[in-house]
Amino acid sequence: MAQEGLDGVVVADTRLSRVDGEAGTLVVCGHDVEELARTAPFEAVCGLLWRSDPDAGPEIRDALGAGRVEAFAGLDRIGDALEAADGMEALRAALAHLGGARAEDPIAITAALGVCAAAWLRRQAGEGPLAPDPARGHAEDVLRMALGEEPDGARASALDAYLVTVAEHGMNASTFTARVVASTRSDAASAVVAALGALKGPLHGGAPGPVLDMLDEIGRPENARTWIERELDSGRRLMGLGHRIYRVRDPRAAVLERQVEDLRAAGIGGDRLTLARAVERAAVEILRERHPNRPLDTNVEFYTAILLDAIGLPRGFFTPTFAVARVAGWLAHVTEQREGGRIIRPSCRYVGPDPRAAA
Repeated sequence: MAQEGLDGVVVADTRLSRVDGEAGTLVVCGHDVEELARTAPFEAVCGLLWRSDPDAGPEIRDALGAGRVEAFAGLDRIGDALEAADGMEALRAALAHLGGARAEDPIAITAALGVCAAAWLRRQAGEGPLAPDPARGHAEDVLRMALGEEPDGARASALDAYLVTVAEHGMNASTFTARVVASTRSDAASAVVAALGALKGPLHGGAPGPVLDMLDEIGRPENARTWIERELDSGRRLMGLGHRIYRVRDPRAAVLERQVEDLRAAGIGGDRLTLARAVERAAVEILRERHPNRPLDTNVEFYTAILLDAIGLPRGFFTPTFAVARVAGWLAHVTEQREGGRIIRPSCRYVGPDPRAAA
């Protein structure tokens, strides 16, 4: 394993995913992400990531249902975690209470994250937490607990596809953080708490909400080009555009765009999609004109914002929802890192004063 934590340096071999930034593809455990989002529920993807077994989906579905019930019963033992004004702070504090065998159990951790996220949103709305229904799939039940109402099939299916699409994505900042903690032989819950801290940063998990702010300011498709040029002239960045890895359009954006289209066909979410597509076209065109040698294309956060808004989730809940999905990948990386057996110990280059030179 390479020990230099620099951009692009390989720090691990993995069977979990391949992110090809040049081709614009994402393969998760041997499956294209588009195929998984179309054919596999979140629980089956957990089976792939945790056990290399998509057929474990039904078993994991049942176990997550029971895990949500257990997590709900323990909400009175997480102190004031759910009082936090920020959802990521609430999740970080809540997960820190997991101990003993539960701190090593992917089912318990994943279930607790979904229950605590939903309970936090209910608290923000001035309502008490809603008890889980263990017979439901994870996405559907988290949506029901979060919104306090029976979700229709289209919304539940769209959220499930979202969880699948963003569950795993290589060695990103939060995943690397989880692997560093796992490499010290700390427990899995501690690795997830650390990953939540990394995801909380606006450069990693915080852009979907501002995408909607951008669309609200633009208002109409015909305003897109003028607004975008003014923003760029002022030195401000466009939300939902550009990615550290992808040199072309993020393949997850296409998956989520199709989900938004399906919701619109079902009469859900209004016509924000038309505006979003107009803004995307104008933004990509202008960026290519201004930076012909610097690829800047649509990333996953652009259509994440449109999709989660159409489902009915508020902007402050977008990053916690991302965490509800990505915990599956974090936990798979924790297991994989432990199999390697080495602590991750990057080096740094000292650039401070040299006392010997001063002498």
